[in-house]
Amino acid sequence: MPARPSIPRTSEAKLRRILRHAAHIFAEQGFEGASIRDISRATGVSLSGLYYYFESKQKLLFLIQHEVFASVLRRLQERLSGIDAPEERLRAFIQNHMEYFLSHPAEMKVLAHEEDALEEPYRKDVAAIRRRYYNLAREIFDALPLRDSAPAINPRVAVLSLYGMMNWVYKWHKPEVDPGARELAESVARIFLHGVTDSLDETKINRTFQPLPLDRAGAAD
Repeated sequence: MPARPSIPRTSEAKLRRILRHAAHIFAEQGFEGASIRDISRATGVSLSGLYYYFESKQKLLFLIQHEVFASVLRRLQERLSGIDAPEERLRAFIQNHMEYFLSHPAEMKVLAHEEDALEEPYRKDVAAIRRRYYNLAREIFDALPLRDSAPAINPRVAVLSLYGMMNWVYKWHKPEVDPGARELAESVARIFLHGVTDSLDETKINRTFQPLPLDRAGAAD
């Protein structure tokens, strides 16, 4: 299994800085369009210095993705410690995800757009840590006290839909007008747990969401 290079603790901060700059370069130029020389210029680290940490651009992409998931998982496990209530665990999960990726939008873009660029054996290793993250979310979902009156929900669809809501935020979130991570996480949790029409009775919902006639539908666009 691929692993991070073994480096002295004094170099950890330098590696994190390289990975952060590299994520911005990949986010702006794409993995294929970026070069190690671009990253060298952005970081001020010589090519030989960069190769101390990774021997190829593939290894660099692996390190970015691996470090992101490792950091998110570590923070989440710390956050969940001592929280037993299923809904509060879900809220902690969502807030942890939001806080990390709103402060790391370049890394989020790299994860979303460059997953297929990663080759073996790196792809297999990142897929394994992705599964750990999914499985933890699935455990949290499975513990939720779903209402007996609620229709059967496919757990896989539910969990992946939640990831879809969270992962797309980086595309539209504007700090100057949109809520911060904590308020945004609460909104996502409420939508996921209760929906946006939870307070409406079924008759009112059906009456409200009648299909528009074609001419009106076209005008609405």
